[in-house]
Amino acid sequence: MAADPRPRLEAGPDKDRLLLEPEVNAANSLQELGTALGDCQRCKLAGGRRSIVFGVGNSDARLMFVGEAPGEEEDLQGLPFVGKAGQLLDKILGAGMGLSREEVYIANVVKCRPPKNRNPQPDEIVACEPFLLKQVELVKPEVIVTLGAFATQVMLRNRVAISKQRGRWQDYHGVALMPTFHPAYLLRSPSEKRVVWGDIKLVMARLGLEQG
Repeated sequence: MAADPRPRLEAGPDKDRLLLEPEVNAANSLQELGTALGDCQRCKLAGGRRSIVFGVGNSDARLMFVGEAPGEEEDLQGLPFVGKAGQLLDKILGAGMGLSREEVYIANVVKCRPPKNRNPQPDEIVACEPFLLKQVELVKPEVIVTLGAFATQVMLRNRVAISKQRGRWQDYHGVALMPTFHPAYLLRSPSEKRVVWGDIKLVMARLGLEQG
């Protein structure tokens, strides 16, 4: 069997600190990780959710998108990015990149909807981040695209404005990471779509994809 050419998630203090539960460490597939997550009660978001929004897409995807948290529609359907912002993401994927949801992997920093779509709080991030890190480890994407300030700041562990981070390659445990604006922001500020398209073209070049 040929060796997998994709990068493996590098170990480090953050990784060692986050992966605390033996079942999370031992998961060898996304299905096993979902079983380890179970009917999660690890933080207070469990009390108000309808669904755990684990993630969706290709378990061997070369490209992974990470957003902030599920919204109302995502909570109802149990799937990430299915509301208006998700429809715009689908257009970026299909019309722009020539890809479908089935070819990428999509997840969020936290898996349950915060009340009234507020930002996730520190204890909620701490409870959920091990699962995101393990998702990256299992999927082994070549590139991660973080959507919006919150996902970018959590994954890169900084407080830098997204306007100063987008369009610049970063590193996440050995995986190339490209921050860009969230599709929900583009719905409010459609003039910024050209900026995001510039970021996406950098991702496509890195992956050797032709424009759709």
